[in-house]
Amino acid sequence: MTVLGQFRDLDDPDRFVWLRGFADMETRREALSAFYGGPVWAAHGPRANATMLDSDDVLLLRPLPAGSGFAVSPSERPPAGAAAPDRFVAAALWHFPPGDPDGAALVHDRLVPVLRETGPAPLAVLATEPAENTFPRLPVRTGENVVAVVTSYPDENAHRRHLAGVLGHPLVRQEILPRLAPARGGAPELLRLTPTARSLVR
Repeated sequence: MTVLGQFRDLDDPDRFVWLRGFADMETRREALSAFYGGPVWAAHGPRANATMLDSDDVLLLRPLPAGSGFAVSPSERPPAGAAAPDRFVAAALWHFPPGDPDGAALVHDRLVPVLRETGPAPLAVLATEPAENTFPRLPVRTGENVVAVVTSYPDENAHRRHLAGVLGHPLVRQEILPRLAPARGGAPELLRLTPTARSLVR
């Protein structure tokens, strides 16, 4: 289990967003069973749970396609006491109708090349993992068909400039946006995030 990223949510000071990664679903089951059944969680879990209003807003995602996940290593994690990075991370979540096979291909094959052409390349492109939750003690959102595009910027103004460039691109206006209309009216859910001091994703 690798803790990939921890973020503050600029739109909700009572919420934090975090990412953790596993090699596969069986590895996930083994790692979570060991952690939540182990002595550290037994000692500190009740106090941790007492600080959380809600911990069930969880998406189970996989790289889309294989190889498009986060290229980070635990050895790169900043030391304790490091300063928080001056970065802005945007996570755009495209919600498509359940069972729609075309949404993920549209984002990956058509939209992502435009994102790369007009600004920084995404750190990762992820899609809903359809496999059964192998650790039901931790609920995940079911019935979802989500594509997540995670991108890092020097600041929020850089994100706004990139977004303007994307929306002004002819391919986006003429082809991509009309086809994205089933995804919540063509607009993604946007998480505006700032990474914490030891976050690998930044």
